[in-house]
Amino acid sequence: MDKTLFDLSGLQATELDAGQVFSGTPSGKAVQGFDAPCRYTPTPSPDYLFHESSRDIIVWFLERSDPLYVFGPTGSGKTSLVKELAARLHYPVFEVTAHGRLEFADLVGHLAVRDGSMDYAYGPLTLAMRHGGLFLLNEIDLVSPDVAAGCNGVLDGQPLCLAENGGELVSPHPLFRFVATANTNGAFDETGLYQGTLQQNLAFMDRFWLCEVGYPEEQAEMALLAGRTAMLPEDVRARMVHFANEVRRLFVGEAAGEITKTIEVTFSTRTLLRWADLTVRFQPLAHQGIQPVTYALDRALGYRASRETRALLHELAQRIFPVAG
Repeated sequence: MDKTLFDLSGLQATELDAGQVFSGTPSGKAVQGFDAPCRYTPTPSPDYLFHESSRDIIVWFLERSDPLYVFGPTGSGKTSLVKELAARLHYPVFEVTAHGRLEFADLVGHLAVRDGSMDYAYGPLTLAMRHGGLFLLNEIDLVSPDVAAGCNGVLDGQPLCLAENGGELVSPHPLFRFVATANTNGAFDETGLYQGTLQQNLAFMDRFWLCEVGYPEEQAEMALLAGRTAMLPEDVRARMVHFANEVRRLFVGEAAGEITKTIEVTFSTRTLLRWADLTVRFQPLAHQGIQPVTYALDRALGYRASRETRALLHELAQRIFPVAG
């Protein structure tokens, strides 16, 4: 037997206490999950910063319901939020990132040569449906209409027909879940920030429960920075969070004041933590007349940007950190 199938065939569904799983406090509310993780289960991060919108996804997990469509700006943590919650339920996660050349066979499977003979290799969607698991399709607004249409039956809870494998029918496991993430809500990208995104068919979108994920609140990120980089002065941490939010507003074209130009990079919470960590590590450079904050900024984010944007970031940093380092 294929090792992948062997691992998944050992999954045992169980009921868990939702409060204990998600908050550490028993609630008496049961949620379905698995009794132990497998090699497809994400590893949870103990200091993960949960978004307020995690409430919506927790409710979605509590009972089998429509597929979930999670949208929000780049760097807001859509995928990591879904995977962190799934990890706490020991869900195996089968993740695919969409692109313009993605074919339906990439999701369901195809014939392949194995040990000198033709064999059918099951795709991530098929494995999730058969064994119970979360199929996570990132950047779904990049897929072509024919691939999206091929998912309609699965989204409606119907069995999947594998025509290339002799018409095999795969019925959805009771714990099978389908989650899509995207930068847009399925409509046209009016901002112009996400090139290549496609407007989704209305009938396709009607099959989803929608959830919007934005950037974390300032106080939440302040608390996270305090836990990870307590050696930085509180004032510096506060300025970092303020700077990150200014960059995010620039990215989505909502910045106020003198700087109003839309830029091509943004701050995820991960980037913010990297910036703070590098600032601490580069502190010895202050003795050489180099400002650790701006030096670390380039290595955390600035070098990904154009020269013009990098200059804009430096200008903004000088305003927020007039005596940085």
